[in-house]
Amino acid sequence: MLSTLSEWFWQERLWFPEGMGWANLEDRDGRVYAKARDLWAALPIALAFLLIRQLFERTVATPLAALLGVKETVRPRAPCNLTLESYYCRISKKPSQSYIDSLCKETGWSERQVQRWFRRRRNQDRPNLLKKFREASWRFTFYLLAFIAGLGALVDKPWLYDLKVMWEGFPVLTLLPSQYWYYMIELGFYGSLLFSVASDVKRKDFKEQIVHHVATILLISFSWCVNYIRAGTLIMLVHDSSDYFLESAKMFNYAGWRNACNYIFILFAAVFIVTRLVILPFWIIHCTWVYPLTIVTPFFGYYFFNGLLLVLQCLHIFWAALIIRMAVRFLTCNEKVDDERSDKDETDESGEEEEEGKKEVKRNGLMTNGHAVHNNNHRKIE
Repeated sequence: MLSTLSEWFWQERLWFPEGMGWANLEDRDGRVYAKARDLWAALPIALAFLLIRQLFERTVATPLAALLGVKETVRPRAPCNLTLESYYCRISKKPSQSYIDSLCKETGWSERQVQRWFRRRRNQDRPNLLKKFREASWRFTFYLLAFIAGLGALVDKPWLYDLKVMWEGFPVLTLLPSQYWYYMIELGFYGSLLFSVASDVKRKDFKEQIVHHVATILLISFSWCVNYIRAGTLIMLVHDSSDYFLESAKMFNYAGWRNACNYIFILFAAVFIVTRLVILPFWIIHCTWVYPLTIVTPFFGYYFFNGLLLVLQCLHIFWAALIIRMAVRFLTCNEKVDDERSDKDETDESGEEEEEGKKEVKRNGLMTNGHAVHNNNHRKIE
């Protein structure tokens, strides 16, 4: 069964244009070509990234957070209540009014106490600022180094300046050492993100992030197997060119450096829009979708590769809408740039009551025995 499935999966008509096959990518005359088995090297690299990340967050990110003044808000903890904890873990984190009434009867608590307990319990599960800062600093470091390395690997390549050159000799394209390591490191990194997704900060676009990671891994792996490596390196470079701006903006946001965060975010938005909504679709995808038809007959790999690119492009449009909305809000209202994908702490009810009390005093004046006390002296009430 497995052998039959393997034969079907690796049949040449799926992976190559007509007249080409795996025999064309056998090493000969000192020329080395990409092979599917090379992708196994990305697995230990992904595991190594997980270890390096732990060391980085403890030895670099945590001291950097202290240096930048990252301060964590002390969150009131929900008191121990086995009935509410069981409901929270097994049924719902946000009970409806009917369930709140039922829980009030079971616990003997008032409705306000039950609602406060659930607010505090949800806040406990939200990641703290230090965790967010360490994650952002790790990704910032990788994306910046990956972009510099990718630019160094491609700066002297002709297909960086003339995209049609990427198809010269396709699919028999010699593999360069710089391309090998660029691919394996990028694939290993996205593999590590997929492994750590359960413990990373969960945002509102969690599902979109999973789709992005899976599509990226498939795109990198498939482009390697069918020798779309030149196109793949350009796509990875375009993606890395803006991500480190976003992560650095997050770092400054968590540190409370509002102006630095805002202006770096605007720079990120500009680079993101230019690279993901202009260069990628109108230059690179155009060259992978249109130009190959002039040199080869369309095959499954051609459609699959470009289909994955379209999936990524749809995600880019989705994220661009969020980015533009935040940027417009900052430019027109001078508001602080906040990540709309992140959950915010819910206000504790005691704080709400205090604020409501202050507002009531302002509206009605100071009350004594239910009667307003008029300040005829027009002096500040201490």
